[in-house]
Amino acid sequence: MLLHGTGSQRQIWDPVVARLAARRDVVVPDLPGFGDSPVLPGGRAPTPTALAAAVVELLDGLGLAQPHLAGNSLGGWVALELARAGRARSVCALSPSGFWSPRELTYARAVLRASRASALRLLPAAPVLVATAAGRSALFGHMTAHPARMPAAAALEAVRNLATCPGWEATLRETAAGRFSRGAEIDVPVTVAWAEHDRLLLPRQGARAARALPQARVVLLRGCGHVPTYDDPGQVATVLLRAGGA
Repeated sequence: MLLHGTGSQRQIWDPVVARLAARRDVVVPDLPGFGDSPVLPGGRAPTPTALAAAVVELLDGLGLAQPHLAGNSLGGWVALELARAGRARSVCALSPSGFWSPRELTYARAVLRASRASALRLLPAAPVLVATAAGRSALFGHMTAHPARMPAAAALEAVRNLATCPGWEATLRETAAGRFSRGAEIDVPVTVAWAEHDRLLLPRQGARAARALPQARVVLLRGCGHVPTYDDPGQVATVLLRAGGA
């Protein structure tokens, strides 16, 4: 199962799905409040643990007890919460949220808010902007190392989702309210893969993740940005499969 981050959607995994599907059954949901998934019912706050609980409901509905989990950014944090709850066979967290310092959190939150504001402002012009490599670089250069590698259709869908997803504000607020903790409770294999050119969650946070997850294997995604799947799908797929023992 592959989990995306704040303001993102399941389509970010498209570049790696075929590679993974050759070795695994692959499930790629939208987290509550993003893509095609509604916000959590009953006014529940979308904390990482609440999002993990929503994923547990999906797992139960699919009859999946302990899948291999991979997550990017917030999705990585949610995957770790699922492992802590005993619902993962392994975890591969790609630049996971929750390992920031106060200053790094302030910076990341400012970048995300600026991204959302830009998506809202530029949405009418997005079809024209994403049609060129220069336009995709302007829109996604802070999130990927090689934004020109994103197909125009994928870039347009990403802009639309970021501008219109109903869960964005509450999820950012709840995520920024804490940090991941109690990593020592996880008793399954964990791989933390940090993007070498991550401009949102800076690579030095990988050292903090290593201390919080003493059992984890920490690797570097070379040449990749925060959302690495379009930068180097082959490298990402290899890391995910190795994390799951394939």
